[in-house]
Amino acid sequence: MKYKILVLDFGSQTTQLIARRIREQGVYSEINPCFVSLEEIKAFNPSGIIFSGGPSSVYDKDAPKIDPKIFDLNIPILGICYGAQLISYLLGGKVEKSNKREYGPAYIEILEENKLLKGLGKGNKYKVWMSHSDRIEKLPEGFYTLAKTEHSPFAAVAHKIKPIYGVQFHPEVAHTEIGLQIFKNFVFEICKCQADWNMPSFIEKTVEEIRHKVKANERVICALSGGIDSTVTALLVHKAIGDRLIPIFVNNGVLRKNEPEEVLKLMKELGLKVHYVDASAIFLEKLKGVEDPEKKRRIIGETFIEIFEKEGKKFEKVVYLAQGTLYPDVIESVSFRGPSVTIKTHHNVGGLPERMNLKLIEPLRELFKDEVRKIAEVLGLPKHIIWRQPFPGPGLAIRIIGEVTKDKLDILREADAIVTEEMLKSGWYYKVWQSFAVLLPIKTVGVMGDYRTYEYVIAIRCVESQDAMTADWVKLPYELLERLSNRIINEVKGVNRVVYDISSKPPATIEWE
Repeated sequence: MKYKILVLDFGSQTTQLIARRIREQGVYSEINPCFVSLEEIKAFNPSGIIFSGGPSSVYDKDAPKIDPKIFDLNIPILGICYGAQLISYLLGGKVEKSNKREYGPAYIEILEENKLLKGLGKGNKYKVWMSHSDRIEKLPEGFYTLAKTEHSPFAAVAHKIKPIYGVQFHPEVAHTEIGLQIFKNFVFEICKCQADWNMPSFIEKTVEEIRHKVKANERVICALSGGIDSTVTALLVHKAIGDRLIPIFVNNGVLRKNEPEEVLKLMKELGLKVHYVDASAIFLEKLKGVEDPEKKRRIIGETFIEIFEKEGKKFEKVVYLAQGTLYPDVIESVSFRGPSVTIKTHHNVGGLPERMNLKLIEPLRELFKDEVRKIAEVLGLPKHIIWRQPFPGPGLAIRIIGEVTKDKLDILREADAIVTEEMLKSGWYYKVWQSFAVLLPIKTVGVMGDYRTYEYVIAIRCVESQDAMTADWVKLPYELLERLSNRIINEVKGVNRVVYDISSKPPATIEWE
């Protein structure tokens, strides 16, 4: 790619969104830690640089900083929130604690319509999203004000001569109604980029790289789940080296109803020769008596590695492991600001290369999820795979609260299948981010016919989201909720009550464990 935007991460929870918003314009963007050197920045040769937000104050002892010489590179720079404050601080301005913190919605008034705010109209007001306690109190020499809010006199600023800009709000989040316009202006008007990042060219380049990398006598194994990431990974590698790819599908016993059969059928249709391993009994034995969700995740991850390693050794001349690693996984694997709190362990096969002495092929490591879907469309995958809702690596094990048993799995599989069936039938399946059933660890009294029952409770979870970082519960029609409840109670033996989860993320998570 000729045109590239470099995003420097200062610890914001929404840094990934910045890179995504740039890529949505057809321009490649990449995230680097804020402590990247000037030499590395020059080597990347960016068309523009964005400083992300962050939780620090510029005056904190360990606040992330950057070499001020970056302003002498004559590369356009946009600072967001903390990034804007840092620009002001480093160039001689004044940043102080605000008398009134701004978190959530605010309204900015456009004072000057320059290149960054082109098309927004002087004097107009727009809703934006704020998240700060510090604010710029005095601009550095050479800067002027573009926009203000009630509590931020310098909500958007620019240098009079150099291509340096700052905004106190977050244009990357959906709540900022002018966010995309600001990114378009920065990328095309200020950085003079052209849209040269597209999926057909990515496929061509990636297939050629794999073909060049894997020698004629070498083979590649791939952990296949049937999800979009591993399927697209397998198809790209197969496109490059044909049947020297060995996709391995491990049935971990916590998959959805009929999933193993459906995955194997699809892979055959796609021309992939899959090595199938039914290890469901092994996984269930190791999960016996385990209630803690982190232990469940760890057991499933470690057992998968053991089985995959054992199966992989059955094939000769295997030199590479292909993984469906996405760009968010790459970003999260690097600690930019020190260790963060573990909300939950992510399920992946990251421990395999070291144990198996394999080299990695990760064709999707530059991509976000929506970009993988675009590749899948180009490759001709069916709609139900491209737009299949996310499914956790530990599967139904973390949708059964408490110990996982065969009986509970049977109950949950039937209930979950009804949820999927009704969501598809009603047209809601493709409108939401995720919809699924959860088996609760409690039983309640019920009445069926003339008999008293004492059976399990199923919770239905349905959320809308753009990227799973935040999520809100979906207001499904009462008629659909009624059908879901009636069918689950009538058709799933062992359930006599259905409840609907109306929690948002945060404070809740999307999955229950």
